[in-house]
Amino acid sequence: MIPVTATISIREDEIEETFIRASGAGGQNVNKVSSAVQLRFDARHSPSLPERVKTRLEAIAGTKMTKDGVIVLTAERFRTQEANRKDAVDRLVELLKKAAFQPKKRIKTKPGKGAKERRLEGKAKRSGVKKLRGSKPRFDD
Repeated sequence: MIPVTATISIREDEIEETFIRASGAGGQNVNKVSSAVQLRFDARHSPSLPERVKTRLEAIAGTKMTKDGVIVLTAERFRTQEANRKDAVDRLVELLKKAAFQPKKRIKTKPGKGAKERRLEGKAKRSGVKKLRGSKPRFDD
């Protein structure tokens, strides 16, 4: 079991890993070793995830999720298969944590009486400053 939150964890058999050749630098090693990992997780049909998490995950995952509801993550940051496997699983867990977090509903509030008064005082003060700019100074001699 891979723990995601205190209440949600996914089974290892729900994750499908395939090893592919990584791109980028690495000399001749890059041509003969499949060190990159492509992780697939069928989120839409996963029995481990509640429905609310599945719906939020579809919105959060974006291009990482296919039309069929499968999350595809490719990890090729490290030179070893094991490190890339851990990186891919960590990224999946992070994505699931983000989807499991439910933001609080915002309660609309109106400004209080004091705030209204301070705003109007500030406007009046600014208005006075601008009025003084327009008047020409008089010299009475």
